[in-house]
Amino acid sequence: NQLFFVCTAPHWNATHPPSTPPLNSLTEMSLSAEPIRVLVTGAAGQIAYSLVPMIAAGLMFGESQPLILHLLDIPPAEKALGGVVMELEDCAFPLLRGVVATSNVEEAFTKVDYAILVGAMPRREGMQRADLLKANCGIFKEQGKALNDFASKNAKVLVVGNPANTNALITLLSAPDLPKENFSALTRLDQNRARGLIARRAQVDVTDVQNVIIWGNHSLTQFPDVAHATVRGSPASEVVKDESWLQGEFITTVQKRGAAVIAARGLSSAASAARAITDHMRAWALGTAEGEVVSMGVYTTGQYGVAEGLIYSMPVTCAGGNYTVKTGLEISEFAREKLTDTEKELQAEKETSTSFLGIRAAI
Repeated sequence: NQLFFVCTAPHWNATHPPSTPPLNSLTEMSLSAEPIRVLVTGAAGQIAYSLVPMIAAGLMFGESQPLILHLLDIPPAEKALGGVVMELEDCAFPLLRGVVATSNVEEAFTKVDYAILVGAMPRREGMQRADLLKANCGIFKEQGKALNDFASKNAKVLVVGNPANTNALITLLSAPDLPKENFSALTRLDQNRARGLIARRAQVDVTDVQNVIIWGNHSLTQFPDVAHATVRGSPASEVVKDESWLQGEFITTVQKRGAAVIAARGLSSAASAARAITDHMRAWALGTAEGEVVSMGVYTTGQYGVAEGLIYSMPVTCAGGNYTVKTGLEISEFAREKLTDTEKELQAEKETSTSFLGIRAAI
């Protein structure tokens, strides 16, 4: 996975409108809609390479919503980013009305309605977690300021670059003019992994598994929870009938799945990450189905006893472009311990990151 620092130097700046495709039922249906502007950072990296065609094809915002893609990367990635633009042109996506490919932060963030922040500083050999947090603090503070200064004032933000939860919090703290509920971190990949694992265990289609919840941090402390999940409408625990597996191997397998992918292919998750990003944003923008619960890292206000002021994955429903935390779910003693463990980790990350930046931690 190729991840990047943000560079403010405007070394390269090009707008590439794609050729206008022939009219068909899809383009005719969408001609009256105003294009939305969607930003992807780290746009020459491998996640973005899988992601941007999904966005341009309408999988994220619907098949009647035209859009303009804003693609940001650093000057050393100019050539690769140009190749991404050429491929987008060659796909002739009917919904894609333009591409802004740039290394200039101001141009990349100007008037965007959605920002998907994929680029981040990767952890390198010998780096401590505090070193990683410090490196990313600067990146996401700058991006938060850019959102505050140049983006739409109702821009929705998804942070993917790790450590995603704390990077999202730093971005939020650096964009005081945007609503706190407009910031989120990606834990849908963990949910998709958990859902698939339950489906394989129960020998059913993945569509038969609903409402697996991811709590907390996108890290080894996350808690994949099936207490409220169903398989073909029945409680997942009654279908699987293996409590020791559900409270042991199932949890650790989901927690360590990213490392397992790296060990197998020598690179981190790309296609599955892109799919999860698409799922996350589609649910947020277009809504969840009746009775469906999805997992998003969101700003906490005391729900389920979790401390206020964190970005913490919780069960949510979505409607009208907004999410609502699903409250009132019963939390077992086993689950409470897991929720507390991941909360403690996020509190520690918050304290470390805000100390590096001199940002007021209490909000």
